[in-house]
Amino acid sequence: MEILNTGSIWKLDPTLSQRYKRPGTEKNSVMIVALTALIFVAASAVMSQWSIREMSKIVRRQFNEEQMVIAHNVKNFIEREFSFLIREMENLSNELERNEDPEREIQSTLAHVIESGISKIEFHDRDAGIIYTGYPFHKEIARSPIEAGLSPSLDLDSGKIKQVTVSKLQITPAGIFIILALPVGHSGSRLLGCHVNVSWLLGPYLKNIKSGQTGYAWIIDGAGRFLFHPDISFVGKNAFFARKEKYQDISFVEINKIQRQEMLKGREGTGWYISGWHRGLVGRMEKLIAYTSVTISNVLPQQWSIAVVAPVFEIEEAVKGKYMHQFFMQLVVIFTIIAGASIILFFEMKWSRHMENEVNRQTEAVVKSEAKYRSLVESAEDFIFTVDPYGKFQSMNSFTSIFFKCRAEDYMGKGLSSLFPKKMSNSLQPLIRDVFERGKSIRKEFRLDLDGVQIVVDANMVPVRSETSDVTSVLCIARDITEDKKLERHLIHTEKLASLGVLAAGIAHEINNPLGVILGFSDLMLRKKDKFSQDYRDLKIIERQGLHCKEIVENLLGFVRTGEDHNDRQTDLNRCLEDAIRIVKHRFDKEGISLSTEFPDTIPMVKGDSRKLQQVFLNLINNAADAMPQGGGLAIRTFMDTHLHMVAVQFQDDGVAIEDKDIAHIFEPFFTTKPDGKGTGLGLFVSYGIITGLGGIMECETRKPVPADTACGGTIFTVKLMAIS
Repeated sequence: MEILNTGSIWKLDPTLSQRYKRPGTEKNSVMIVALTALIFVAASAVMSQWSIREMSKIVRRQFNEEQMVIAHNVKNFIEREFSFLIREMENLSNELERNEDPEREIQSTLAHVIESGISKIEFHDRDAGIIYTGYPFHKEIARSPIEAGLSPSLDLDSGKIKQVTVSKLQITPAGIFIILALPVGHSGSRLLGCHVNVSWLLGPYLKNIKSGQTGYAWIIDGAGRFLFHPDISFVGKNAFFARKEKYQDISFVEINKIQRQEMLKGREGTGWYISGWHRGLVGRMEKLIAYTSVTISNVLPQQWSIAVVAPVFEIEEAVKGKYMHQFFMQLVVIFTIIAGASIILFFEMKWSRHMENEVNRQTEAVVKSEAKYRSLVESAEDFIFTVDPYGKFQSMNSFTSIFFKCRAEDYMGKGLSSLFPKKMSNSLQPLIRDVFERGKSIRKEFRLDLDGVQIVVDANMVPVRSETSDVTSVLCIARDITEDKKLERHLIHTEKLASLGVLAAGIAHEINNPLGVILGFSDLMLRKKDKFSQDYRDLKIIERQGLHCKEIVENLLGFVRTGEDHNDRQTDLNRCLEDAIRIVKHRFDKEGISLSTEFPDTIPMVKGDSRKLQQVFLNLINNAADAMPQGGGLAIRTFMDTHLHMVAVQFQDDGVAIEDKDIAHIFEPFFTTKPDGKGTGLGLFVSYGIITGLGGIMECETRKPVPADTACGGTIFTVKLMAIS
């Protein structure tokens, strides 16, 4: 079907009926369809193979970047553990200098570092020998020469050990050991030795490291020896020879080059190599590797190197699977089109041979079909128009003319600036010239400011060609993507908030370690002080504040801990509110906000997940606190709405009230009345979604201030949830 378009008027090509009767048209059409189908199949196969290769390169690079993140996490874990052990040994040294009871102090330290791979702690005197050796009470230690005393590599008699010193690695039948040694006091005659079993330290953590589906991590020391490897037969052996001894038919040139030129020199990077083993699979296979170094000691310089590896076949199989599925779907579509086109051509030829005398009726049918297509274009909710090389309108659909409140006929032959803002028309003109010159489509986004409202438009400019393949005009199809942009920003903000939740949980876990040390030492010191002394009272204050911090951290961890959605659960609303109040109680005390509650015991259970409801309540409580920067009062009460058979929770503050004009927008995403940097505009939006998702109701109203010209008055939020009888 060929249609001529002038302005918004569509006309039938008058030569259609003559060309329709042209001899040989049916035969040529069949050949064209068949040839096109073959071209499509071949092009689809070529493009699929090219896409697989290109996507494999991208995925390999991205996968190695993710492996590098895992390697950095392992590095941070090891350096953090050694820093922790050094601090504990320094604390123990200070205690032993003041206290002559080494057994109690050493056992107390072992209780703190029991999960850090400690095999024993020795208290050594140069003249008297080993004074005391402490072992973890739950460890079964295999005796070996390294268990008899400090490492021979440490000079115990010269007095050269002035600070914490880390020995070289000692590989024994009992395992791989490293010794932390430091002096006790200033004489240099007494030393502490902390024996660290490297396998105990690394094993529990690294055995659970997984990259992709089956990837794993391994570690070598500065001499190239395996300190950890899933294949335990490699541990303690030289990495350059262990692989070759086990898999003699495979060349390990690449991994040896990486180890020698990169890893042993303390560098980090990514690459690939050929391996002969992967979690039980044996045979030649390519692996991706990301590696980085970890500094164990600066006194006697020691560096290990961490590698995270995964087989390439996992990535390639996933990519190939996706693209092969896509390729077969394309084939199905192409063959479906061919089958449909063949059927249409068959009936068209049959109909042509027997119905040539009814050409006029067929012309009328074509006119109806033309009207259908015109209706599709005219009813499309996109800006559709064509322009000549000079940027003058040649046609325009109804949506464009209605949107700009004009008649299409009035703008035919006029330039773009007659309809669009000057800034947009100046941007469109060079793009249109480029389409004419290059004959290729161009897509670009524009921002339109119409009556004070800014919208984002995605414009696609396509060349329209004549029968001689010359570009005669440019077809522009533009779509309003303002809502899509808002959704994109919404998703970005949501991801940021999720990342902040993970960060908060990590910080809370990190705080627990020093809190445990503070509380532990407070308890030890309390035992030594008279209960009626000032020191005892001061220590009790430290203990109370430490326990208070611990309670805050536990509440924070309980809040950010996520799990499966359980919207069909039954929840005690009063208890859920009490848990939320405990989390913010410290803020209320600090900012001078008084809280009153009214939670009747007769309130029934409600439908909903307690953690989701707690998220909603915390958001409403914090919003109320933000509205009272100078302090104030917040009242929370629960009651039964007998008409709706729902349980209601009401939050009423006496802070700065929300203005009436903003009430209708407060549940919209990114709408906020807070100053820049104080709010994201997502809290009430997410809360509203949670409550409505549970079949509940969320409402907001303002209390008028007294007197009326004051800024305060307060806001009332009411949440209603389905009661469970």
